[in-house]
Amino acid sequence: MTTDLLMLAYSAILCVILAFPYTLALIGRVGPFRAVSYPQPNHDNLPDWVQRSKRAHLNMVENLPVFAAIILVAHVMGASNPMTALGAQIFFWARIVMAVGHIGGIVGLRSVCWFVSLAGLVVILLQIF
Repeated sequence: MTTDLLMLAYSAILCVILAFPYTLALIGRVGPFRAVSYPQPNHDNLPDWVQRSKRAHLNMVENLPVFAAIILVAHVMGASNPMTALGAQIFFWARIVMAVGHIGGIVGLRSVCWFVSLAGLVVILLQIF
């Protein structure tokens, strides 16, 4: 498995892991039976960090398909090389730091990490085109 594909797999795992804090907090708040009935009410009463964890998860859900598409195109085209591996690693580690910063409420870190992860995508795209 190439480093690119490994980073894609790790990113998918990160996306799944980011769903746990909110899900577990919701189960703790409303109970397992109500939680699995997919409740839609406002859950502002959950701790701020739990709400931020949900937003971090949703942000990863939005960005993972773009990363996956770029990685898979590079792989299929045979463009995978040390630079695509570097771009994939930049993306993945930036997303880890972004998730920690997002959940921790560290002002400004989220935006910086988004740009760093975008730079990782650009590195990969430059190898494709």
